[in-house]
Amino acid sequence: MNRTMRIAFYGKGGIGKSTIASNVSALMAMAGRHVLHIGCDPKADSTRLLTEARIPTVLEQLESKEKLSRADMVFPGFASVSCVEAGGPEAGQGCAGLGITTAINELTDAGVFDEDWDAIIYDVLGDVVCGGFSVPMRQHYADRVYVVTSATYMSLYAANNILKGVRRYSMGGRSLCGGLILNHAHGDADVQLCRAFAGATKTNVLAILEEDAQLQLSDFRRGLLVRDYPDSSNAQHLRDLIGQMEALPEQPLPEPMSQSGMEDFGQRMAEVLYGKR
Repeated sequence: MNRTMRIAFYGKGGIGKSTIASNVSALMAMAGRHVLHIGCDPKADSTRLLTEARIPTVLEQLESKEKLSRADMVFPGFASVSCVEAGGPEAGQGCAGLGITTAINELTDAGVFDEDWDAIIYDVLGDVVCGGFSVPMRQHYADRVYVVTSATYMSLYAANNILKGVRRYSMGGRSLCGGLILNHAHGDADVQLCRAFAGATKTNVLAILEEDAQLQLSDFRRGLLVRDYPDSSNAQHLRDLIGQMEALPEQPLPEPMSQSGMEDFGQRMAEVLYGKR
């Protein structure tokens, strides 16, 4: 690869973006690439599939140290993925975006971003309207944003809000939009609904991951789908996704819907897919 791929996965909490991000990081590392995986969720669970034990977060380390070294923040993971967890305050005790801002500043000061990375992957919670969560795209630490969603209304609602941020922080005529990833797909109706959302927002659906027992089982076992079930259809979908990330030309700016437009979209989809009830 000619330059570092700087990728951010966004999506509603619980939508499966950490699972997707971790498996993407693992696949890239298995192919011999130098990968930095940064978890940007206060739960500090992005790297749980990549590391044998929970790693300390940047905010936790700063409780006992005034200045952090690389070794205080970056920990080895599966297939030599380098793992970082930003962390966050206890619930109700501070700004959840603080961990992201602090972690990026500390990693910058330690020279981590100056290393020869093939890929830097951010896993970012996307349903909290806090400025800290926009840091990877607002400060252009990421070149492409991929939005993970399911076919439920609230996950699409969160995806639409994330696309507003993508459009807002795209600069100089260059779009930050990478596309949509449909997760937990249960059938044709889910696929049709997500493609309708993509059409309404001028985006593309890059990958469709089916709801299946192997993916769920891997999560419960703290395992990676691409390691435990490399021949599964979803593992192949993830490999195909990486190929698209590498080859996909720059996408146009998304055109997210207004709040009323999103409500109207939901009503239309209910009638088209499920009929009037």
